[in-house]
Amino acid sequence: MFNWLKLAESALGNNSDRLNAINIFPVPDGDTGSNLYHTVAAATRALENVDEDACVGAALNAAASAALDHAQGNSGTLIAVMLNALAEPLAEAPRLTAPLLSNGLQRASAAAWAALSDPQEGTMLTILDTAAATASNYRASITELPQDAQNSRKTLGEMSSRIVETAWMAVGETENQLAELTRAKVVDAGATGLLLVFDALRATIYGESLDPEILESIHGFHVAHPHVHQDMEVAEAYEVMCSLQLTPLDAATLRIGLNEVGNSVIMSPINTIEDDNGTIRWRVHVHVTEPDDAMKLIRPLGETENLAITPLHINNSEEPACSPSAEAITEELN
Repeated sequence: MFNWLKLAESALGNNSDRLNAINIFPVPDGDTGSNLYHTVAAATRALENVDEDACVGAALNAAASAALDHAQGNSGTLIAVMLNALAEPLAEAPRLTAPLLSNGLQRASAAAWAALSDPQEGTMLTILDTAAATASNYRASITELPQDAQNSRKTLGEMSSRIVETAWMAVGETENQLAELTRAKVVDAGATGLLLVFDALRATIYGESLDPEILESIHGFHVAHPHVHQDMEVAEAYEVMCSLQLTPLDAATLRIGLNEVGNSVIMSPINTIEDDNGTIRWRVHVHVTEPDDAMKLIRPLGETENLAITPLHINNSEEPACSPSAEAITEELN
């Protein structure tokens, strides 16, 4: 797990500038690459504190919880949701196998769609669906193999290779699935980032380097191509993210309220362990015109942790020195 996420972190870090450059959906704020990198980096840091003898499920669960708690942006939240769901079928498993990866991807796809209030095709969701379907189809093709063969590293490697192949094709199609991407002549940034994460898994299984040519044909991805988001106008808006304990009723009520005052709502449980008050820990994400629109709904429900309020209307690749920082906005609202 550590080797996979460390390689994914490296891949996202090395390509964050170009991922930022083509980031125009849902908001052209040029930060998808940075958000994915920082979220996966949080997961990797958490693994450094996990016991070396821990099973793969426990290790991934620790990484996923940290990723959710420190997720940045839509893309970071969704990659954290994916990791969290992947960990579920791996509980007590000594290692990752093809059947377990298939189970995890089915859960991850369902969890990602459920977390979003307004899910869209042509995004990371499409790539995750493609990966889940590919894994499921491959698993169906090996059911007659002996159990040892189904659980072998060779079979896991073959499944991961097919996932990367179909995910790569699906990334290319995102340009035709969202009008914003079609007009800009680029693919979805988050989808491309997820492709890198899957290729990092494939490379880790085989003990190889990342495929240097996997991004060569990605539309708009080359260094010579412009930062398409920079010429796009963004209405004044803010991204509000936090973690807090919620009862099932409070979680449902908060989602309804956030949908009324904002958009890009993502809510996902970080774990399913109830405390003495019947609450579980949730990660909350929303875009709003005014931060206090969201905070008025969140504050009465309990104490927030890892609260971040970020202006979306500021060019994140060239943030002006006079722009308000997330810390300053958060302090003002507290």
